[in-house]
Amino acid sequence: MAGSGYAQADGKVGYVNIDRILRDAAPALRAQKKIEAEFSKRDQEMQKVADQLKRLQDQLEKNAVTMSESDRRNKEREFNDLNKDFQKKQRDFRDDLNNRRQEELSIVLERANRAVKAVAEQEKYDIIFQEAVWSSSRIDITDKVIKALDDSGGKPAGK
Repeated sequence: MAGSGYAQADGKVGYVNIDRILRDAAPALRAQKKIEAEFSKRDQEMQKVADQLKRLQDQLEKNAVTMSESDRRNKEREFNDLNKDFQKKQRDFRDDLNNRRQEELSIVLERANRAVKAVAEQEKYDIIFQEAVWSSSRIDITDKVIKALDDSGGKPAGK
């Protein structure tokens, strides 16, 4: 066996599911609620404009035949202008939301990585994997990391 190139390691191996942490840990849930609160007013405003566009479109479709040519053109212009403005605001909204989500997720990930390290050091793991095609529940320490994050309130250990 010695010449086969394989080495037997007696190390302790663990696995952590980052997706679960970002979905289930208290700091991740707080971050999601914070983002929802930050963007709820803009989201409601966007919904109002979407409703206004729908009403304008319905009016145009319903009354296009009975409207004068100039009234129809004015309504179409109003609809097109509002639609362009709405689409721009919608893009800006999505960009802002994605940027804020990334900011908050990076903070949670940083804290999660510290929690993983703390669990690994405390329980003397030699290596912890965050990406795996498959892992046994025997080596999955995700619950321990979530508990460590939840117990710390999402604060870094020792601070």
